[in-house]
Amino acid sequence: MTTLTKSDNVHSTVWTLDPAHLEIGFAVRHMMIATVRGRFGSATGTVTVDEQNPANSRVEISIDVASIDTRQDVRDNHLRSPDFFDAATHPVMRFVSKRIEGDVTNKFRVVGDLTIRDIVQEVTLDATNEGRATDPWGNERMGVHATAKLNRGEFNLTWNQALEAGGVLVGDEVKLSIDAELVRQQAQVSAAA
Repeated sequence: MTTLTKSDNVHSTVWTLDPAHLEIGFAVRHMMIATVRGRFGSATGTVTVDEQNPANSRVEISIDVASIDTRQDVRDNHLRSPDFFDAATHPVMRFVSKRIEGDVTNKFRVVGDLTIRDIVQEVTLDATNEGRATDPWGNERMGVHATAKLNRGEFNLTWNQALEAGGVLVGDEVKLSIDAELVRQQAQVSAAA
């Protein structure tokens, strides 16, 4: 949705995440010898692009914690439990940007607050604009790829077990990888007094 607010003459374009073309993946070390990968299958969000000053653009994403999928039911249920995400009590993870740095038409960084289990930590996404295209039905789409690294302990995701040979069962560092298609919303003009 393109919005023109007459009082301050700000132009912005709203893009929504296309859930059918969205991959929010993660990877974490297991037993210090292998990597376990998973994904979150359900998320919603918008990107509001300030056309005059892209640094003022805004990203808001909500992720359904229960949609976690590592292709192993026992592990997924453990990840949903109070030992990890506690999905029954904290069903949504949320990312809200605070600022955008760099060239939004190429490579840029999105700095924002990630909330997991009611704990808020600043996270930086290294992002790449993958381009724009019009689909066969006339919708303008934009592709974005982003990565980040988190320390799960900062979100009180501290469950672990020590290994006899030394080390731990689950690594602390989590690597995120996001591939998203966004759909531009219909243009609209709002009249502000």
